[in-house]
Amino acid sequence: MSASNLAQEAQESENFLLPNGTFIVESIIILIVLLIFFRFIVPPIRKAIQERNELVQKGFEEGRAAEEKFRQAEERYERSLAEARSEAARIRDTARAEGQKVLDEFRSRVNAEVADLRQQAATQLAEERERVMADLEPRVRELAGGLASRVVGEEIAAPEGGRR
Repeated sequence: MSASNLAQEAQESENFLLPNGTFIVESIIILIVLLIFFRFIVPPIRKAIQERNELVQKGFEEGRAAEEKFRQAEERYERSLAEARSEAARIRDTARAEGQKVLDEFRSRVNAEVADLRQQAATQLAEERERVMADLEPRVRELAGGLASRVVGEEIAAPEGGRR
């Protein structure tokens, strides 16, 4: 028998519907590799992915909480700013009113002082006028008498008070 006859006989004895032994061995090896893969490799990867997802979720929640805190702080800031502005306006209005009150009091005091000074000046002027009139009246009489005497040509006596 030749080698070609042996190969032909071996080929005829095999049924293509029955699996070959190498196919079964290869299938078992693939199953073992898949079992090892799913038993030892996939769980750590799943665990790492799950931890990473948890960290991302935690970061997202912290970001949302920080955003909420920021919004609340901003609202408090705006309220405080509005209160400070209203307080400043109230203080400014109070200061204006007090300043106007002080100004009005000062004006009334100044007006009273001016009125007193005018009264004193009027009194002083009246006294000075009386004194000047008293000083000038005898001189005017004397001058009037002298002038009248010249005009008339005779000596005329000065009325009441006479000459000095």
